[in-house]
Amino acid sequence: MKHVILGAVSALALSSAATFAQDYPTKEIQGIIQWGAGGSTDTVMRAVTPHAEEVLGGTIVMQNVTGGVGAIALNQVEAGQADGYTLLMGAENPLLYKVMGLGQKDYSDFTPVDILARGTPVLVARADAPFDDYAGMLAYIAENPGEVRFGSTGPGGLPSVVTAMINAVEGEQDVISVPYDGDGPALTALQGGAIDVMPAVLGAAIEGIRAGAMKPLLVFETEAVDALPDVPVATAANEGYNKYLPWGPFFGIFVKKGTPDDVVEKLSAAYTEAAEQPDFTELMDNRGFTLLNLTGEEAQSFLEDWQSTTAWLMQDAGQTKASPEEFGIAKPAE
Repeated sequence: MKHVILGAVSALALSSAATFAQDYPTKEIQGIIQWGAGGSTDTVMRAVTPHAEEVLGGTIVMQNVTGGVGAIALNQVEAGQADGYTLLMGAENPLLYKVMGLGQKDYSDFTPVDILARGTPVLVARADAPFDDYAGMLAYIAENPGEVRFGSTGPGGLPSVVTAMINAVEGEQDVISVPYDGDGPALTALQGGAIDVMPAVLGAAIEGIRAGAMKPLLVFETEAVDALPDVPVATAANEGYNKYLPWGPFFGIFVKKGTPDDVVEKLSAAYTEAAEQPDFTELMDNRGFTLLNLTGEEAQSFLEDWQSTTAWLMQDAGQTKASPEEFGIAKPAE
């Protein structure tokens, strides 16, 4: 009789889970954006999510939760329920938390819903900077050590990775690092003269570049990009960049691991359709983003490859607190 009761309970649990997924969503979904308003992550998430809401037939309330190089937002979502009602709208930074000594949690504690797009890194300077190109910047830094102020979003952020690339290829650059909560606030500071140079996502910087509020020095790609066809690419400036490029930050939607598979599938289907909408694809193209729209195993493989390449770059540049080997992060093939 005891076995029959247990079987009945299991069947009831399965039935309840199926009903939950079928009815989902029955209340507001919280979307926790890992970075501040106006940055590239914020731009991507606020552009694609209204389309996902239409597909889901529900409301996703987005909130910017900044701090800790994105760790505060990640920890907030991870501490919640694995029920699909709290989404982490994040970027690449968590994949470096362990090696950078920023925490023991990363995207291995989450399930990817959709890896939406990859950004193109660009090096920009304030409009009145005393140099107009990449070679001029390097020369100025050499002549004025410890004076040029580089914007940063903290350890493991895009600026720190790009700066590590520059140091690996050109030799250590004696600059001042000034931290901000995301590339949006940093680019605002750049335009106001608080910093001199910012490694940023092209999508966040493009409007400022077009308006003449900042000047592009270098695009970290192997070929010219349509959005900035006349700006030199890194591999042309120095062949040493071929070892690391193409590379770029990414933007994705995640839920806490343990979220019912049917709920993940429903969210993934909604964001997949949302990312195919013409106004979103046009925005991605205009901002210099590469549309990915990866779900399931493809998304997971992308995350693993990105973590391998970038964690070992930071290790080779001497920027890590712990070796990627300690966390089972495979070294990329030469």
